[in-house]
Amino acid sequence: MAEFTLPSNSKVVEGRIYKNVQKLEDSKILKIYRWNPETNDNPRLDTYEIDLKVCGPMVLDALIKIKDEIDTTLTFRRSCREGICGSCAMNIDGINTLACLKPMKEVKGDIKIYPLPHMRVIKDLVPDLSEAYKQLESIKPWLQKDKENSGQKKEESRQTPQQRTKLDGLWECVLCFCCTTSCPSYWWNSEKYLGPAVLLQASRWINDTRDTKTKERLKDLDDSLKLYRCHSIMNCTRSCPKNLNPAKAIADIKKSIVTQK
Repeated sequence: MAEFTLPSNSKVVEGRIYKNVQKLEDSKILKIYRWNPETNDNPRLDTYEIDLKVCGPMVLDALIKIKDEIDTTLTFRRSCREGICGSCAMNIDGINTLACLKPMKEVKGDIKIYPLPHMRVIKDLVPDLSEAYKQLESIKPWLQKDKENSGQKKEESRQTPQQRTKLDGLWECVLCFCCTTSCPSYWWNSEKYLGPAVLLQASRWINDTRDTKTKERLKDLDDSLKLYRCHSIMNCTRSCPKNLNPAKAIADIKKSIVTQK
């Protein structure tokens, strides 16, 4: 029987404990993944105790408080704090989500925070999204139009309200990649399979009536690895912090390819 073990330097060990010296009536324990590529140390879980009476309600509020007041070496991404930029995506309590949208009160017991799974870690809670953005670029996520004749008058590209509604549930994606990193197919085929987030973006442009390259987009996606690695297990839909449905968007692309042939 084969046995698989992790390399000794990849095992997560118990880290430092930052206990509040004062007795707190309402506190929360955060256990945060820490790893520094500049050292040879194993990744570790550092423990922090936060006074909820002097901290905002969201997990991101606690992370900012820790960095400002307790441990300035903690590294993570953040920007808007409103669930719009997608920067603070991480795995919280076993679920990929945005730290700025995750209330601490929703988590029973200690809050365990890790970077997005199955991505190379740059440092602490910061994943390397280079490959994901290359895949996004490959679908040409911008409006494409047929070349106009030199003498042809340029006109505004218009949509009816009915045509515009086709984009609802697609344009709201903030590219946090919570869905992509929760997909087992992406874990094992990330070099070829585009993943839920990129395919949702592809669906957004396929359904845009102002775009004239729909056939070309569908032809490019008609690939056994780019698209058909999706087996509709719905992990992506369950993990989306914006309540979108990437699985449905992928199914719609498959349907469009079939009906076009």
